[in-house]
Formats: sequence, C-alpha cells, structure tokens
Amino acid sequence: MTRARGFARRAGWIVAVALVTWSPVTASAATQQAPDSTAAADGAVAAAIRASAPAALEPFYRQRGFWPLWSRNGLPAPQAAALVDLVDTVAVDGLDPDRYDPSGLRRQLAAAQTGNPAAMARADIALSAALAALVSDMRRPHIDLRYVDAGLEPAKSDALDVLRRAALVPSLAAYVRGLEWMSPFYVGLRRALAGQPDLAAPRIAPHVALRDYDPATPPRIELDRSDRSIFGAPYRSMPRGGVAAPEPVSNVGAERTRLLRLNLERARLLPGPWTPHIVVDTATARLWYVDGGAQQGTMKVIVGTPATPTPTMAGMVRYATLNPYWNVPTSLVRKNIAPKVVSGASLSSLGYELLSDWSADARVIEARSVDWRKVAAGELEVRVRELPGNGNSMGTVKYQFPNDDGIYLHDTPNRALFAKDDRHFSNGCVRLEDAPRLGRWLVGKTLHARSSDPEQVLALLRPVPIYLLYFTALPTDDGVAYAADPYRRDDASIKQLAAR
Repeated sequence: MTRARGFARRAGWIVAVALVTWSPVTASAATQQAPDSTAAADGAVAAAIRASAPAALEPFYRQRGFWPLWSRNGLPAPQAAALVDLVDTVAVDGLDPDRYDPSGLRRQLAAAQTGNPAAMARADIALSAALAALVSDMRRPHIDLRYVDAGLEPAKSDALDVLRRAALVPSLAAYVRGLEWMSPFYVGLRRALAGQPDLAAPRIAPHVALRDYDPATPPRIELDRSDRSIFGAPYRSMPRGGVAAPEPVSNVGAERTRLLRLNLERARLLPGPWTPHIVVDTATARLWYVDGGAQQGTMKVIVGTPATPTPTMAGMVRYATLNPYWNVPTSLVRKNIAPKVVSGASLSSLGYELLSDWSADARVIEARSVDWRKVAAGELEVRVRELPGNGNSMGTVKYQFPNDDGIYLHDTPNRALFAKDDRHFSNGCVRLEDAPRLGRWLVGKTLHARSSDPEQVLALLRPVPIYLLYFTALPTDDGVAYAADPYRRDDASIKQLAAR
C-alpha cells in the first residue's frame, strides 16, 4: 500500500526530530543524575554497542549516544523481561513466537546477568530488533478498511521509528507490558481472548456471570453502563460483560472466541493511544476520542439505520462548519416537505430554500418555479436545503472529513433520541450527543460563530484521524460487552477473515 504520509506518520517524524537532538553529550548529561557506578556500567555497555551495532539499528543507537535501551547499571532492566514475557504470548495475536526467538533472548539475558558489557550490548541489540519486528507485525492489519485519506493508509512500521518512540515513553517496561503501541480497544480484547479457557466451553448454569480477564488490570476504555445499546438484552444467547446469562448456553467459548478474534482484527486497524484520534463505533452508536496515551472522552451518537448504514472508513477531520446548512435528502423532500408546500405552506416559512442544482455554484431560486405535486409524486427531484438556526437538523456545527459518501459528524437539536437503547436512526451521518465538547477537544477552545452568517468554515490546525468501525465486542473494566449486530456484518466478516 501507499506509504503513510498523513497525521500518524508526521507524529513519527516529530519523534524522530526530537531524537536527532540526542547526542553522546546529551546521553552523558542525562546520566549525571545517576550514581557514578551506574553511569560507568551503562557507559561500558554503550561503548560495546558502538562497536557492535548492526547497520539497521546503528542510526537509532547513534542518535542516543549508543546508550542502551534495555540496561540499567549494566544489567538487564525490567523492560527486558517484560518483552520476553510478551513474546511468549503473541500466538493470541496470530503471530509465531519463534519469529522473535524467545529462547535466544533468554540466553542473551542470562549471559548479560554476569555484568559483562559485551554480553549486555548483544542482548540490548537483540531486544531492540525483537521489539521493532514485533510492533511491525502486530500493527499489520489482516482485514481491509477504506481509507478516504491516503495519508492514513497503513505502511510497514519502520524499525527506527518504532525504537525512537519506545525510547521516549515515561516507562518502557509499562509501555511493553501494556502494548501501548496498540489501541486500548485491541489491548482489552486481546486480554479477553488470551483468557479463553477452551474453544468448546462446558454448559454454563443460568445466572452465572462471566468474566474474561483480571479486572485488576482493565483496559482504558470507558463505557456507560446505562447505555443499553451495549449492556442490554443478551446477544445470540450470550451474556454481555458482567451480565448474567438468562439461560443455559452451550459452546459459548467457540462463538465468543470467533467474535473476539473478529473484533480484535477490527481494533488492530486503530492507532495507538499516543496518536490523537476519534473512534466511532457504528454497532453500539458510541464515540471515543483518544490522545496522550489514554481515552480522553466518550459520548453517545446516532448513526445510520440498517437500511442506510453508516459506512466503515477512516479519514481526517480537517475542518468545522459553524451555522451549517442541511442539504435535505431527496427522499425526505418528497415525503415530508413537498406535501406541505402542496398544501399551501411556503418553503421559506418551513425554514428551507430551493437551489438550482447540486453543484457547488448552485444559486437560490424561487420555490414557485417548481411543480411541487411532481416532487411529491416522485416524478421530479429538487435540491432543498434547510437554513441555519436553532431548529436546523445539523445543529450549530458539523465536523467534516472529506469523503465521497458525504458522511460527517454533526450537532442535532433532537436530543430525545439519545435516550434510546438502539440509536440507529440517521441516513448515514453521525449525530453527536455533545458536539461542543468534541469541538473543545479538537481545537482547544469553545467554538463560536463570528456572526449569524451561514457556513462559517474553521480549518483545524491539527487535522485528526477518525475511524468509523464496527464493534460487536468491546472491552470493559470487568470483562467484555457483546453488542448486537445491527448491520448483519459479523458472519460475512468472520468468513472473510477465515479465508485469508
């Protein structure tokens, strides 16, 4: 695929620029705060790395003064054991642990425990190579997604970028243990999948709550337990996260495992939590925004009906439009507006205006120039748009990521629908429960229109990736919530995944 050139890659370039400033002098200065013995021991390892670093990794080590990444006081640091432990578990990710040679890594670490700088240098280099390969493999998608912004198309992770990012995190051990290069959705679903005891689970007695993983280490994904779109009636006779089974269920393990694997692959499409991004889940009708290593907020949304489903795609939110028009779908013009005009109401009194065509240069024309009886009968299609104002269906703002489907996020005056358990009501666009709050996160301040003029466009200084995905299993703080499959996509997706 085309090499990523957009926001996510630019974040990597920023990291790279920051690390270019790291030099042997910087590395030495950084160690002045440590005891002399520690600096001397790690300095000896750095000298050994300088002498033996392979060409592929030499630029990374050179930019940090050849300072070790996996050593402390000349011995393996906690992140070294964390990485080897992780490698042992990667079969759950669909990867082969042997590719990263866990036995070889353990032998390298055992040799490094003697305090020999050359042995620690060899271990440090081997661990860095293993991390670079593992992150690249774990991030490689196994299912397709439509990218409406070419800059988001996935590319093979660059080893140097992987290591540079890892070198900047507050705690490398926590970064490795938490798989912080992956989405929190992925981490939570992976933990649940790893906890599956058997593909053919025994029958479950009625009213026995299921738990998929240790609640002491939950993923950082917030779900609203009052939201019955997620925590409602059982899905396919399967209990949702923390909800008791209403009846005996056989072979729950096999079906849950298939769903977890499918949704794990959907989550693999997401960036890690250090990349600012928005996630819209069209199955449960909920939105999250993520940045700074964790989820920053969530809200309910209204998405497309099963007849007019919100598509799955990824793009870049590039601008907000204040006081927006709403271009009314022709089906609604025929059903809702034309009959009122035929009955004597004026188009302007209803809050609409008629346009000459669907082009960007369309002009406003007189409503009486159209035979509204033909419009009501479906014999004539016309372009009608709703004027900005308190009752406008777009509300006060819409957030746009250019795409051929005309899908965007927008405010709405109809608040009652957010109280519904099933929020699949739109023609495909995404209505926001709290559009102003999302705007404050996107631009760092409350959005205000400069005047009453329509269609005031505000370009975002920081375009933000948005992923419209479809999750029928979501991690919670005490298990997994299984959601309905409103668009009937799961069975076909599971078959496609199995055929790859």
